Amino acid sequence: MAIKRITFRLYPNKAQNDKLHYWKKLHCLLYNACVYHRKTEYKKFGKNVNYFDQQNSLPAFKECWHEYKELGSHALQATVKRVDFAFQRFFKLKSGYPKFKSSRRYKGWTYLDKAGWSIESNGHHGFLSLSNLGKIKIRGKARDWGVPKTCTVMFKQGKWYASLTVECNPTRYQTDTGAIGLDFGTFQAVADSNGNLIENPRFLKAAQEKINKVAKKFRRKRNPKKGVKASRRWRKAARKVGKIQSSVGRKRQDWQHKVAVEIVSCNSLIATERLNLKGMTRKSIGKRKKQKSGLNRSILDVGIGNLKSLINYKVTEAGGLYIEISTQKVKPSQTCPNCGHQEKKTLAEREHHCEKCGYRCDRDVAAAIVMLNYARGMERASLVVESPSSTSCGSMRQLGALRRQKRQSQAQPD
Repeated sequence: MAIKRITFRLYPNKAQNDKLHYWKKLHCLLYNACVYHRKTEYKKFGKNVNYFDQQNSLPAFKECWHEYKELGSHALQATVKRVDFAFQRFFKLKSGYPKFKSSRRYKGWTYLDKAGWSIESNGHHGFLSLSNLGKIKIRGKARDWGVPKTCTVMFKQGKWYASLTVECNPTRYQTDTGAIGLDFGTFQAVADSNGNLIENPRFLKAAQEKINKVAKKFRRKRNPKKGVKASRRWRKAARKVGKIQSSVGRKRQDWQHKVAVEIVSCNSLIATERLNLKGMTRKSIGKRKKQKSGLNRSILDVGIGNLKSLINYKVTEAGGLYIEISTQKVKPSQTCPNCGHQEKKTLAEREHHCEKCGYRCDRDVAAAIVMLNYARGMERASLVVESPSSTSCGSMRQLGALRRQKRQSQAQPD
């Protein structure tokens, strides 16, 4: 069994739409109240407030603010836990200090279990029922369907969506017995060990002229004075910019899925490099800021991180093997795939030419061959290393384990 995420489009009526917006604003206010509570308790009294402290205060909070009663306890707990996630990431130096969120930028809320919602669907359209709201028509099609677990209601670009996690048995065709190495870049999006090069579609660059034209009108309609409510024309221009950027994102995601399916359908062993994308796209501080920002934009336009994750889960579902290799250990761009001789290259050198054995090929293709050879050696030595997962920041599963441990300790006799 596997957990997959499926997103449906919601079609609420006028009354339901108004109530969804009102609920979204209430969840945003609760989020800000929890951030303020933690901040003031530490600054004024030196007390650290954790998730359990804020969760246990929710019943008294709802008695004071009656409008939160119809939202459901588990949905409110999920919002409080979201604040805890943000602080845990801050303590682990993975993000900045949590900030207050405006209701305009707050996307939605989550139901952590089956309480407060239900769905009438077999994976192809249907209805979503929310407590104290009624049935909402949904449209969407799932590749695999099973038992729904959680539901997240989101508002993006003027549309409502329901993102569900479903426990199911993935069905994917068996892959071929091939093996391939992949090298990702910005000049060529993907280069494989067979010598094939996949061009970078550059979706953002293609739409940049249209974005700049609309963004210029957007900036002209902005009032420089603080505290002045934005005009309707300013909000209309902002929506136009968002629509273009959303279209770019959808095109990129569609392209990534097609590339991932093409690679996985022919290969059961896929080897690639482990990249620190956050460090690669870090903002420049010194000179050449424009060049660095352009490079960051090109890396993010390809979407290397999402493309790698798509290839990973697709080949794993098909029964294949996905290996990420440390570039600090192997150094694929500096190693000759024919003789193993290492020599440093500048980024301007796009062709690999080994001075020792005379082997010539494309630089990215040579790096892909080196990674494939190393992965085959790991497979033969049974030293396959799984790709690294993100650092845990206190998930709901860990929270449940802590609760069970607490109950067991209380149940034990002294």
